[in-house]
Amino acid sequence: MSEPAGQPLLISIADHPSAVTRLWGPQDAHRRLLERRLDVRLTVRGSDVVVHGEPVRVARAERVLRQLLRVAAGGGALFLQDIEQAVGVLESDGTVDLGDLQRASVLTTHEHRAVTPKTTHQREYLTAIGRSDLVFGVGPAGTGKTYLAMAAAVAALQRKEVKRIILARPAVEAGEKLGFLPGNLAEKVNPYLRPLYDALYDMMEMERAGRLVESGVIEVAPLAFMRGRTLNHAFVILDEAQNATRDQMKMFLTRLGFSSKAVVTGDLTQTDLPPNKDSGLEHAVNLLGALEGIEVVRFTHVDVVRHPLVQRIVRAYDAEETR
Repeated sequence: MSEPAGQPLLISIADHPSAVTRLWGPQDAHRRLLERRLDVRLTVRGSDVVVHGEPVRVARAERVLRQLLRVAAGGGALFLQDIEQAVGVLESDGTVDLGDLQRASVLTTHEHRAVTPKTTHQREYLTAIGRSDLVFGVGPAGTGKTYLAMAAAVAALQRKEVKRIILARPAVEAGEKLGFLPGNLAEKVNPYLRPLYDALYDMMEMERAGRLVESGVIEVAPLAFMRGRTLNHAFVILDEAQNATRDQMKMFLTRLGFSSKAVVTGDLTQTDLPPNKDSGLEHAVNLLGALEGIEVVRFTHVDVVRHPLVQRIVRAYDAEETR
């Protein structure tokens, strides 16, 4: 950090003295992260947080700290990744209200953890899912496309808005040849579907999820198994849709029946289709995106909610593709 300049800024914590303890985190780990990301020095002086640094950095730090202190004072969960995410979000959009994002909970998991949007695009995504019958979520890995869709599906099932959840994925090999693995058809396709089970088990107890799968209330299947069906009263998620061909995408989208909702997710930069096959997701987004009742939400590296390094990796690949 460059030599501090200008007058230190005082942010009062008198009304919520315990908030700063939660904000600083265990052994001040959050404070050190904030100092590094915001390029300022943070101390507590009596009933104030003191921000030392260059004026432009102090002003940016003030926006971030005031919002994070309100979240901490309101009892919102704050982990190291939440701090990192909040700084990134507020840097990209200074109008974001972190408290509004915290309050936009879509589901409380079996571990009593609220599933909430972390970015404005994630909130837009959940709003679109609630409003429209078909939503495309397009963007890089780690942006919560599948996870939030799964949370919305489980919440809809709990509210009895749908009678079943159907989770589908194209069974396309990502460079590895799995066709000669031993086992029956279900055992061969299970590796492709494992990420959907992982997300499901994060939402509800494994035993309960297993019972719902056995009874058919929740179905996890390869995309090819959707052919010839009509899906009524269902919440349908098509994951990794960039690996669906045009014909497969048309087949899937025409399966929707009455009182059904579909969410289609994918990353157009990570298709595993053969070079002579066009992505059905890209074609569908371009063809159908403007139709009434259909919404497209596009995520960026700012929405990545995995390890902070993932954001930098996504940006590096994006920059190379742009060049």
